[in-house]
Amino acid sequence: MAIASIFDGGELRKQFQIAGINPNFIPSIWKYVVQNPNCDWDDIPSLPSAAYPLLRSHFKPSTSSLHTVIDSSDNVTTKFLIKLQNGSFVESVIMRYDSRLGKYGGKPRSGGPRSTLCISSQRISGVSSQALHAFDTFANFHRWIHMFDQEYRVFHLIVGCKMGCKFCATGTMGFKNNLSSGEIVEQLVHASRFSQIRNVVFMGMGEPLNNYSALVEAIHIMLGSPFQLSPKKITVSTVGIIHAINKLQSDLPNLNLAVSLHAPVQNIRCQIMPAARAFPLEKLMDALQTYQKNSGQKIFIEYIMLDEVNDEEEHAHQLAKLLETFQVVVNLIPFNPIGNLSCFKTSSEHKVARFQKILRGTYGIRTTVRKEMGQDISGACGQLVVNQPNKSSMGSAGLLTDIEDLHL
Repeated sequence: MAIASIFDGGELRKQFQIAGINPNFIPSIWKYVVQNPNCDWDDIPSLPSAAYPLLRSHFKPSTSSLHTVIDSSDNVTTKFLIKLQNGSFVESVIMRYDSRLGKYGGKPRSGGPRSTLCISSQRISGVSSQALHAFDTFANFHRWIHMFDQEYRVFHLIVGCKMGCKFCATGTMGFKNNLSSGEIVEQLVHASRFSQIRNVVFMGMGEPLNNYSALVEAIHIMLGSPFQLSPKKITVSTVGIIHAINKLQSDLPNLNLAVSLHAPVQNIRCQIMPAARAFPLEKLMDALQTYQKNSGQKIFIEYIMLDEVNDEEEHAHQLAKLLETFQVVVNLIPFNPIGNLSCFKTSSEHKVARFQKILRGTYGIRTTVRKEMGQDISGACGQLVVNQPNKSSMGSAGLLTDIEDLHL
């Protein structure tokens, strides 16, 4: 049996209960590990004597390690390649924003620089030692991506998502298995050593609601000591796993729900998102209606803009009518190319602007256009993990406005 992460909260509480140890010691253990990542269990002061041998025999301060850290050319985005104890890999991304940008109600916004962590919930394996050696330095990053793309086709590398969305690099590579709650939380622990994380979005590799129990456990840990994140600063994105949405509000109240809708009608949705066949649009909208009624919160609607697929004026009107009874924020997402793996093209800026104008101007639906970050390090939306990176610089983009800083 593999030794568990100390951040596998359920297993830790179970072992403490068996040993008769007060679980109130757990937050202080987590705080010490976060502050002292290379600690030995005997270093932690003031624990019951029975706790030390239990920790040594069942848990590690961290079951994962940072293999590679890469910054985008403008230093706004940082991508981590994290190696798990079973040899698998997972990616997470820090995105830096400034909540003071823009205005709200015609007045300057308050706030300041913020960092959001994009977390993965499912995993990748099968990268050869040759490819990893090439990933070891920033200078060799583009070479690594080229080799990685080659190996995907030859050796059928497995990435952690079984939704199969055809516009997403992660989705094209199949499913390996779920991360434990500890492996999810460790992504936050690693990232916290590079930036003070204020917001967390579950929009990385994998479908979070397909790993429901670990997701709930991990978020509960993030809400407590020592992380103390607000549920309003956590966003969970889903393609629409209806049975999980039905219980999400009671298990995790007050967090943000983002739905990867991407099409206003079922047939288009099934064409670009094969998993949508299992979650008919009509039933999904019924589940979202119930969720919103119970939570009283707006819902984020994610909509990727694919040229001549879902970006015509007709589609904008269909989407508006689909959402007319909801309180939502629609986030239009420019499609990020995924090397040789995609047949889609990015919608023109004119089409995106026209789509937004219809939703906002004609129907009064709050609509934003996502500012892409980290394309040059394949850290942008839909690019985890196999994209051929854009070698041109993103330019001096500066700090951006964070999705969790939208006043909902």
